[in-house]
Amino acid sequence: MNRECQILIPQWLLTVNQKFEVLSDYAVVIEANRIQNILPAAELKQDQEYAQAEVIDLPNHVLMPGLVNAHTHTPMSLLRGFADDLPLMDWLHNHIWPAEKQWVDPQFIVDGYALAAAEMIRSGTTCMNDMYFYPDLIAREAQRLGMRCVVGLIVLDFPSVWAKDADDYLHKALAVHDQIKEFPLVTSALAPHAPYTVSDVAMQQIAMYSNELDVPVHMHIHETAHEVAEAVKNSGARPLERLDQLNLLNSNLIAVHMTELNLFEIERLAETGVHVVHCPESNLKLASGNCAVAQLQDKGINVCLGTDGAASNNDLDMISEMRTAALLAKNVAHDASACTARQAIQMATINGAKALGLADSIGSIEVGKQADLIAIDLARLNTQPVYDPVAQLVYAANSQQVSHVWIAGQNHLRDFQFSQLDEDEIMSKARSWASKIGQVNRPGK
Repeated sequence: MNRECQILIPQWLLTVNQKFEVLSDYAVVIEANRIQNILPAAELKQDQEYAQAEVIDLPNHVLMPGLVNAHTHTPMSLLRGFADDLPLMDWLHNHIWPAEKQWVDPQFIVDGYALAAAEMIRSGTTCMNDMYFYPDLIAREAQRLGMRCVVGLIVLDFPSVWAKDADDYLHKALAVHDQIKEFPLVTSALAPHAPYTVSDVAMQQIAMYSNELDVPVHMHIHETAHEVAEAVKNSGARPLERLDQLNLLNSNLIAVHMTELNLFEIERLAETGVHVVHCPESNLKLASGNCAVAQLQDKGINVCLGTDGAASNNDLDMISEMRTAALLAKNVAHDASACTARQAIQMATINGAKALGLADSIGSIEVGKQADLIAIDLARLNTQPVYDPVAQLVYAANSQQVSHVWIAGQNHLRDFQFSQLDEDEIMSKARSWASKIGQVNRPGK
């Protein structure tokens, strides 16, 4: 047996496999970057093959798949708390976009990404679906830090620090798509910002490239009632209807937010296999509306979870997001059985992996899959006693109970301590940005 082999023995093993098995006193064997075996812990003592392996006992812990953050804007961590308590369009047009124009540069991207990656690892996220400028730098940093990442190849009609027009964005997008093929932890998605910021011509090109390259399309859609009303006013069609006409409604589409849907649109999403990313805490904070999660799930639509960026959430905590998603769905549906704890965990793991085209590699604990795993310590006042570890994870646990994190078999958090990140350096750089940005952009100035 390879000396790099690790054996993890938790009290509960939450597989999130097709049967959603919760196993007690089982062990998971990691070799290199994959799950090599899953077997009863008692059998290990009789198996000499594992005599040289490192054994990590996890009493009182749940071992589960790493969380998949299906929508975020990582460098925006440096704008956390910059412009709070504002509606979406005011927040975007009058605060966030001007700040990005002033401050976003390559160093902002690198430092903001590191801050976000550290926060996500600390709270159990092992894979993120990002959308921001300089995707080439984000891809490089993700690979360097050992974080699994889908980089969004951003497309807009208007100029930014990254590109001058839609053609320029697409040209750079294709170049980055080719560059990252050498990065084992990084894949890509075409990322038109939203229907109201990208023209029909660019959307048609995106649909074509998505089909030819078989890559996802990651986009904000139906985020607010105002967005939908403006689309109807300006074009005579709701955004989803327009995207359908442009051949973008298919299983490659990752539709983010989706707070404004009618029954016909829900049926159409089910027919075409579109994936929906629910961002409950960001939607609540910006008063954007509510996603009809229970209705979508009843129609068999794949619903996953994202935090959105830290500038509008204001954290990147997927454990918190699971709880909010479950509670909010019950309230919206007026049904306490809507969005169960089990469904919330699936939304945060295997459903996200499916949306990103990674379900064959991550999202559940099964032999042969990549070892993206997290351990959560339930031996805390707020999670005792444990009658049902699944419910306890969603309704009682918090991110401070994540004790261990593995990504592709590499240990990134061990006994609550980072194994590969310099937390002091990341914090120092974040404080430096706060000092610079805060001096010029004081609230009320």
